[in-house]
Amino acid sequence: AAGGGEVTLVAMAPNNETAGLRTALAMGAAKAILVSDEALSGAGALDTAKALAAAIKRAEPDLVLAATESSDGYTGTVPEQVAALLGLPSITFAKHVEISGETVNVQRQTELGYDEVETSLPALVSVTAGVVEPRYPSFKGIMAAKSKPVDQLTLGDLGIDAGSVGAAGAGPQVVITDYGVLKPEPGSEELQFVARFELTLDAATHAVCRSIPLDDLPAERIWGELEKLLG
Repeated sequence: AAGGGEVTLVAMAPNNETAGLRTALAMGAAKAILVSDEALSGAGALDTAKALAAAIKRAEPDLVLAATESSDGYTGTVPEQVAALLGLPSITFAKHVEISGETVNVQRQTELGYDEVETSLPALVSVTAGVVEPRYPSFKGIMAAKSKPVDQLTLGDLGIDAGSVGAAGAGPQVVITDYGVLKPEPGSEELQFVARFELTLDAATHAVCRSIPLDDLPAERIWGELEKLLG
């Protein structure tokens, strides 16, 4: 790292995918930690934060740098959640970051310009696009990256209960669904609308565990049609 220190990458990805980490290692990072576990399928922002926070804690960093948001989830909440889980002070939307002794000084981007903000280390800082000009991997860096360590961890390695994250830990899912039933009139095979339901699905099995009719129809008729649909 410029000015001294060592950079450790921390990421969460399915199927033990390391391509992105290898690229960053080729840019100069010293080592990487990858969290990959099938139980993280369907993980929300808080699940992601829990996994990343546990991995980051193992690295014992002085400064945690994070992007503002991912390019798939776009929640913008994970850095703050990680900071809260680690008990670290955090600064968001940093456009410039400097370290001075045991203090991090940040220019925090605002609609009107930027604020000067500082906090003591260790801390977490989330940065905006363009905070630095990214390095391009050299051939030497690419070759060196192949031998740099990537510590691949599961939820069990991090002491996280697999049943508390991902789809299994998501809790009930509520969806509103239109149900149509084929009720042919004499000489017609038109699909007739029956009712609209608010369904509560079990997070693990997706089985219907509760159904609330949203239309003004007799409950007996709605339940009868629903039972036919679900077989």
